[in-house]
Amino acid sequence: MPWNPDVYNQFKDIRFTPFYDLADLITGDSPMKAVDLGCGTGEQTAILTEKFPQAEFTGIDSSPEMLEKSKTLENDRLQFKMSTTEEMLASDENWDLIFSNAALQWSDDHKTLFPQLISKLKKDGQFAVQMPYQPGNTLNKILFELADEEPFKTQLNHWNRPSAVLTIDEYAQILFENGIEELNLFQKVYPIIAENHETLFKFISGSALIPYLERLNEDQQKEFTSEFKNRIAIGFPRLPAIYAFKRILMYGRKK
Repeated sequence: MPWNPDVYNQFKDIRFTPFYDLADLITGDSPMKAVDLGCGTGEQTAILTEKFPQAEFTGIDSSPEMLEKSKTLENDRLQFKMSTTEEMLASDENWDLIFSNAALQWSDDHKTLFPQLISKLKKDGQFAVQMPYQPGNTLNKILFELADEEPFKTQLNHWNRPSAVLTIDEYAQILFENGIEELNLFQKVYPIIAENHETLFKFISGSALIPYLERLNEDQQKEFTSEFKNRIAIGFPRLPAIYAFKRILMYGRKK
């Protein structure tokens, strides 16, 4: 089941606010070679290119459906290519800025991944990453618990996706041990006010729900989706509901 940029962008305003918060942590007063990991449709990468006129950006994403939207945005300081974070790490390129907004939560083993990412920074290079704090977000918890119950556990062949996202203390330690200075790490709630339960379902259906549904046949998808909606209604009994969506933002500079 491919990513659907139209579904994802239904919550564009909500998803863009942490992007701007992260971008504001970056210093862009000198030329820099920058990469945006998990650039999606490329719209945010284009905004970064305008915000930092001395930077050259490469946006990478593994979804052809998302990257299809980026073709019209390319210019002499902005290019896009289909790639994964892991493929970027295997290249011989180094960067003045590694930026990633709401993408690295899809990569595994952050205790290994983050030192590898930092190793691709040049001296004085900047590291700016934002991720949903999935272990502390209610919809992610409901989804994980549902997939671990029958009949879905069997239908999914016992597959589930525990979040790779660590605690903010663990990220602070990893960044510090790998030479990142000027550390600025914080967790922030970006509240979603939902008039109905369908709004909450649609928010997660454009991201975390996708890998579950793509492992199920059509009938199983309907059953899983129906029960997931029931669990959302139980988890948020009062409407309108506030979903305290938590994100981790981190910034630093390599010494």
